[in-house]
Amino acid sequence: MSDAAVLSVRNVSKSFGSRRALDGVSVDVAKGEMIALIGPSGSGKSTLLRSISGLQTIDPGEGRIDAFGGSVQAAGKLSDKVREARKRIGFIFQQFNLVGRLPLFTNVALGSLGRISPLRGTLGLWPSETKQAVMQALARVGIAEYAGQRAGTLSGGQQQRAAIARALVQRAKIILADEPVASLDPVSARRVMETLHALNAEDGLTVVVTLHQVDYALRYCRRVIALKEGRIVYDGPPEGLDRTRLIDIYGPEFEDVFWEGAPK
Repeated sequence: MSDAAVLSVRNVSKSFGSRRALDGVSVDVAKGEMIALIGPSGSGKSTLLRSISGLQTIDPGEGRIDAFGGSVQAAGKLSDKVREARKRIGFIFQQFNLVGRLPLFTNVALGSLGRISPLRGTLGLWPSETKQAVMQALARVGIAEYAGQRAGTLSGGQQQRAAIARALVQRAKIILADEPVASLDPVSARRVMETLHALNAEDGLTVVVTLHQVDYALRYCRRVIALKEGRIVYDGPPEGLDRTRLIDIYGPEFEDVFWEGAPK
C-alpha cells in the first residue's frame, strides 16, 4: 500500500461458481479522489466495491485489500480488524437501505451507532452531539426540512441523499456508492451526483462510485476505472475515454445509445 493510498487492492479475484467476477484486480485509491467505476453489467464493478468494504469475501490466494493502512481481508478471509475499517467507510446502496417507517432523523442518526451504546440507539436516546451532527448532515445534503418525516414517504432522490447524510454522521472518510442513481429520475440523479461531488471537492471526502451512466462519470469524476469481464481495461482521466475506447469497453451497441455531445 503506497503512502498516499487510503485503499489498496492487490491481485484480487472473486468467483461465483464457474464465473469469475474479478480476475486479478489491483488498484490504489488516494485520499481525496473521486473515482467512477464503469463497465458493462456483470463486469465486476459492484463486486469490487462490496469486496473493498468487506461485505463480500474474495477468493483464497494472494489477493488482499487494505484500508487506512490496515487489512480488510486477505486470502479469502476477513481481517479481525475489518470492523475498525468499516467505521470509516460509508456504503451507499442503490436501494437506499433506509427503514421506511422511521423518521428521516432516526435513519440518519443510526450512522452514529458505532460510537454510542446500542441501548441508547434502540431507545432513541441520542446524545446532543449526535442530534447536532444529524441536523448538520441533513442540511449539508439539502433535506433538513424533512427531518421529522417518515423516510418511506420521501422521494428516491431524497432518500439517497439521506443515505449520504447517514455516512456523514458515521464520520466516514471514504464513501463507496454502488449505483446510487440507477433507480432515480434524471433530475434526482444529477442532484445526488452533485452532492457527492461537493462532498469530495469541498469536504475532501474520498468517493468511489459505480455508474452505468458514462456521461455522469465523465462529468463528475477526475479518474475513471473501467472494468470488462472482471479486469481493469482503463484507469485514467475522463479525457482518455474517447468514442473508440468506450465502444471497445461496452461493445458496438454502445454507439447506438451515445448521448448528444459525447466525446468524438
